[in-house]
Amino acid sequence: MKALFPMFVKLAGRSCLVVGAGKTGEAKIASLLGSGAHVRVVALAATERVEAWHRERTLKWEARAFRPSDLDGAFLVVAATSSARTNGHIFREARQRQIPCNAVDDPAHCDFFYPAVVRRGPLQIAISTAGFSPALAQRLRRQLEQQFAPEYGTWLEELGRYRRQLFAQDVRPQERRRLLHLAAGRDPGSTK
Repeated sequence: MKALFPMFVKLAGRSCLVVGAGKTGEAKIASLLGSGAHVRVVALAATERVEAWHRERTLKWEARAFRPSDLDGAFLVVAATSSARTNGHIFREARQRQIPCNAVDDPAHCDFFYPAVVRRGPLQIAISTAGFSPALAQRLRRQLEQQFAPEYGTWLEELGRYRRQLFAQDVRPQERRRLLHLAAGRDPGSTK
């Protein structure tokens, strides 16, 4: 297997399809919603939480089986049914349309993987094992959560304000870079 290309994708306003709305699908849906995606769900049944999101118009749920035409207009798709056969079918249909697909717990049918993520405000640290060991990714996430305390989010916002201030001033690029690295080298909570 070739190395994965790590990136963070802006999903705000993009159409994402999730097929399956059980507990696994619910978790994938929640992460897509948290990124601002327009989520459409196709599933015969859904968890209470997915049904509530549908009632609140947070997402659109169609209570039926998957059809290939469901992929029309999708930016990405998550196959989260309880059937490996159905997930494989969704993956193949998505692949034909060049739509990235994640078939949950089936690395061979994934164009992308959901990483384990540590979130501290705008700071996000993502861990991937390319599907080899999600359990190891979760263990590493827990360790990083202890290493990077919640105040990192506030501190990063302060660093962002400082960066904008420096860019608004007439500071030579080399000096600006030096000052930014000096500020980033300090511990959270320390003054600039």
